Amino acid sequence: MGKQLKMKRLAALVSLALPLLVQARGGDDRAMTVLPSVQVSAQKLGETSYTVDKARTATPLDMSLRDTPQSVSVVTQQRIEDQGLTTITDVVNNVIGISVNQYETNRAGFTARGFDITNLIVDGIPATWDQAWSSGEVASSLAIYERVEVVRGATGLTTGAGNPSAAINLVHKRATSKQLAGSAEIGIGTWNERRAQVDVSTPLKSEGTVRGRVVAEYSKRDSWIDLGQSKSQTIFATVEADLTPKTLLVAGFSRQETDPKAPIWGGLPFWYTDGSKTNWDPSKTASASWADWKSSFNQGYLNLEHTFDNGWKARAYATRSDRKADSHLLYLSGVPDRVTGLGMFSFAGSYITHTKQDDINLQLSGPFQLLGRKHEAAIGYMNSRKEFRSDSSAADFGTASSDVGNFNNWNGAAFPAPTWGAATLYEESVTKQEALYGMTRFSISDPLKVIVGARVTNFEQSGHGQWAPAYVIKNNSEITPYAGIVYDLSENYSAYASYTSIFLPQNLKDFSGKILDPIKGKAKEAGIKGEFLDGRVNAALAVFDIKQENLGQAGGLVDRDGAGPLLPEAYYVGTKGSTSRGFEFELNGELTRGWNATAGYSRFRAKDATGADFNSVYPRALFRVFTTYQLPGELSKLTVGGGVNWESRTWTLDPGAPAAAVKANGGVIEQEAFAMVNLMARYDISDKLSAQLNINNATDKTHFGMFAAYGAITYAAPRSTSLTLKYKF
Repeated sequence: MGKQLKMKRLAALVSLALPLLVQARGGDDRAMTVLPSVQVSAQKLGETSYTVDKARTATPLDMSLRDTPQSVSVVTQQRIEDQGLTTITDVVNNVIGISVNQYETNRAGFTARGFDITNLIVDGIPATWDQAWSSGEVASSLAIYERVEVVRGATGLTTGAGNPSAAINLVHKRATSKQLAGSAEIGIGTWNERRAQVDVSTPLKSEGTVRGRVVAEYSKRDSWIDLGQSKSQTIFATVEADLTPKTLLVAGFSRQETDPKAPIWGGLPFWYTDGSKTNWDPSKTASASWADWKSSFNQGYLNLEHTFDNGWKARAYATRSDRKADSHLLYLSGVPDRVTGLGMFSFAGSYITHTKQDDINLQLSGPFQLLGRKHEAAIGYMNSRKEFRSDSSAADFGTASSDVGNFNNWNGAAFPAPTWGAATLYEESVTKQEALYGMTRFSISDPLKVIVGARVTNFEQSGHGQWAPAYVIKNNSEITPYAGIVYDLSENYSAYASYTSIFLPQNLKDFSGKILDPIKGKAKEAGIKGEFLDGRVNAALAVFDIKQENLGQAGGLVDRDGAGPLLPEAYYVGTKGSTSRGFEFELNGELTRGWNATAGYSRFRAKDATGADFNSVYPRALFRVFTTYQLPGELSKLTVGGGVNWESRTWTLDPGAPAAAVKANGGVIEQEAFAMVNLMARYDISDKLSAQLNINNATDKTHFGMFAAYGAITYAAPRSTSLTLKYKF
C-alpha cells in the first residue's frame, strides 16, 4: 500500500508538469533530450579540445559545465588520442578526483571521495558490472566510445542505487557523417604489443538521411608480469536514420572480447614470516601458465527521438547487455619464509559467469513559460532487470603435487594443471529497478537558476547460492531528492551549491528479522565555476561534504530458529556511517591556439563513525596534469606533450600480518606518495598521415597498483612505450 501511494504521488507530480508542454510556444535551440542517466551528446568543441560546451551529466537536463551544480570531468576524444588512453582503467588513472584500486591484474575497483564507484555506465545505462564478479570490464576498450564523462558525488537521481562517490559514463560514437570519412591506425609497443584499429563512417543513402559507422580493433601483447599475455577484440556498428526532419532512429551493436593468459588472482605476499617486507621484482607472478580468464560483452541498443514544434523532445531508449566469462585460476595465499620461501598455499578455482540485463527508458523534456520567463523541465520512466548466474568447478590435481614449495623460486610454468569437475551452481540473483523521475530548472532571474528534482525507485533483488541462503531485498518507493542553485557572478564566473543523494540496499537483518533499510548517501557541494575564451576553457573549484546514514553494523546474536545458543544468528542495527569532506580544483581546455591542457588537484578526509580513517587504501590527495602544444611556424607539424600523475600516501592495517610485523609497525601496509611522468610527441607526416610516440611511467617508477587486506599486493606497470601510425580520410 505504501509503495503504491508514494509512486502515485510522483505520478501526480509528473502529471502536473505535462500541461507545461501545452504552454510551451515556439522552438528553442537549447531544447534538450532527457535521459534518467548520465548521458551526453558529442559537441564540436570536444573534437580538438580538452573540454566541451554542453553535457547531460548530474541531471537529465542539457546544460553547460558551468551551469551544472556538481563536479563534472569530461575526457574528450582529443585527450584520449593525445594520452594514448586505450582502456577504461587508463581514463580513471588520469581524471582528477578518482583513482584505481588495481588489486589484481584482471580486476580492479574505481574510487572517488573515499567510496567505491558502483556505477559504470554505457550511454547513460548502468552496465553489467559487479566488482566482486567483474571479469574484463576494467580492461574494456575505448575504441567504440566518443568520450568519457565523470560526475563526482551522489548521483542517485540519474543512476539509481549506488555509493555517493561518482558515476563513469562511456558515450558511444555516433554515425553523423554525411560523407565517407574515418581513420585507420596500427601500433606497436613494449612487451610485443601489436594493435590495429579501423573507424569508418559513411552515408547509406545518397542524401545522407541514413548513415552508418563501423569500428573494429584488435590488440595483443605480452606483459611485464611473467607468463602474462592478453588479447582483445572489439567490433561496433551503428546506424542512424532521419525518419522525418524531426524524428531520429539510432541502432547499434557492440561486442568486446578479452582473453588474458596467466592472470594473477589475489596478489603477491607483502610480508615475510620474520616481519620484514618483501621486495619482489614487478615481473614476479603468483599465477600459472594454464590460468586464463576469457570474457565477452555484447550490447545492442535502439534509440528513437522526436522533436515537437514547440521545442519539446520525446525519447524512447532500449538496450540489452550480455556478459559472459569463463575462468581457470590459481590463488596463492600465506606468508613465506624469507630463506626457504615455504609457507604459501594454493587453491585453484574455475568460474563460469553470465549476466543479462535489459533496460527501457522513456523521457520527455523541453522549455516552458511561467511568470513571463522561460524554464526547462524533464520527466521520465525507467525499468531495468539484471539476471546473474555463476557456476563453479572443483579442481582435481590427481597424483600431481600442488604444493607451492619455495615461493622465492616460484615457477608458474611448472605448476600442474588440475582436472576440472562438472560445473555446479555457485550463486545466482535477479535485480530489478523501476523508477519515475522529474526535474525542473527555474530561471528565477537572468543570473539566478534553481534546479529541483526527485526520483522514486522500486528496488528488488533476490538470489541464493552454494554458501548463501535464499534472500529477498525489497526497497520500495525510495525517494532520491536533488536540489541545486547557480548564480552568475559575472560574464565568466558562476557560484553554485547543490544537495544530492543516493541509496545502497544492504542484505542485513535487524533483531526482528526484517531487512535493514538502505544506506543513504547524502552529499553537499558548493563552488565556483569559470568559462573563458569563448567557452574553450572551463575551470572549477569545489568543496564537498558527504555523509552516510543507516550503515548496518553488528548488534549481537539472536536465536531465530529456536535451536538454542548453538545456532545463533547475527543481527544488525543501522548506524551513522562514514563522512568524507574535501575540495577539488580542475581546469580543462585550449589555453591558446594549439595548446591544450588539463590540470587538477583533489584532497579529502574520510572518517568512520568512530573517527578512524575510512578506506585509507584509497589516496587522499591526487594531482593530475597533462598538456600538449603544437609548435608554431615551420615546426607546426610537431606536437609535443607531457604530464604528471601524483598520488598521496596510502595505507591499511593488515589483520593477517605476522606477529613480528605487528610488533614492528602494527602490521601496517603502506605506499609512500609517488609521481608518474607521461610523455608524448606527434608528427604530421602529411595532412592525413601522422605518427605518435607515447611513453608512460617515463621515470620507471616502481609502485603498487594497490594493495588489499591480508597482505596481497599488485605491482603496476613499469615504463612502457608505444608508437602509432594513423591515417585519416
